[in-house]
This record gives sequence, C-alpha cells and structure tokens, in this order.
Amino acid sequence: MSVDTTEIIVVNDIDEEVGSGEKLRVHQQGLLHRAFSVLIFNDNNELLIHQRVFNKYHSGGLWTNTCCGHPNVNESIKTAAERRLGEEMGFTCNLDFLYKFHYKTTFDNQLTENEIDHVFTGVYNNTFEVNPAEVLDYKWVSVANIVEAIANNPQNYTFWFKKIIQSEAFQEFVATNHVLS
Repeated sequence: MSVDTTEIIVVNDIDEEVGSGEKLRVHQQGLLHRAFSVLIFNDNNELLIHQRVFNKYHSGGLWTNTCCGHPNVNESIKTAAERRLGEEMGFTCNLDFLYKFHYKTTFDNQLTENEIDHVFTGVYNNTFEVNPAEVLDYKWVSVANIVEAIANNPQNYTFWFKKIIQSEAFQEFVATNHVLS
C-alpha cells in the first residue's frame, strides 16, 4: 500500500465542507468525507467497469465502476471526477451528475470509507489506454450482466459499486435511458 498524503475534503452529514485531512488519516479515523463515482456507458448500452490493482489501500482486486476518487481541497467535485477519469482510464468526456448518497463500511485493514459519494454518468465510444498503476483489468458489460454477476458473486465487487447498482436512482436512470439490455 502506497502512502497518499493528498488532502481531501471532510464534510458534515449534509455535505457541507467542515475541513480537510490527509487521505489515509481520514480513512483511518473514519471521518465523513466527499467522494465521487463515475459510470461511463458506450453506445451499445454497456457500462465500463474495471478491476482495481491489488495494492490499492483497500478493495484491491475487486471490480468496480469506471472510476472513483476524492476531490482535492479547493477542487469542485465535477472537476475532480473529470481529472480522475483521465488519470485512471486515460480519457475524459462530458459528465452529468446523477445523484449522491452516503455509505459507511470498514475494511479488514481497519480503514473506513465514510463517504458522501457523488455519482456521475457519461458516454464514451473511442479507444483509450488505462493507467496500469490503477487498473488491473477492464471490460464493457451490460447492466443486466452486472446485476447478475453481483447477485452471484458479490464478494468480487466493491461495496460502493454494489450500492450504486442497487440504488433507486441508478435503476431509474437505466429505465429512463433504456440501458438495461
């Protein structure tokens, strides 16, 4: 596990900024903080998911949404999501805010994700080259296949990704945009 000294935004329960802290320390202390998750679809109604590298500070080796992360201090959530999409997946595209939700979970290594997660969607159809320091593998998958895979093997997916896929907001997005196939 590499030590990340980036300062991230600590928030209260209504997502108002109340301070900041070193990323690792925030997770060690379980402080509520701001985060984002990005879901990129292609014109075939497939969602781009990726497998996290094994040396991530938590959830290494698990499959998850297209990218995720934390805004830096003085960085807007959308700018952070666009930046991180480029850093992890090697491309950027227009992102639209979908919804936000709170979740909290503690991992085996005693780190805690206590996040208000802002979920963004986008569409991308071109080639890209992922960052091998962040991404072990990736694939385009139909939402129906992801739902089935999570139901059959939930241990293979990140906690927050399962929450997103099961959320009412995501299900409404899928239905409205005819993405279920």
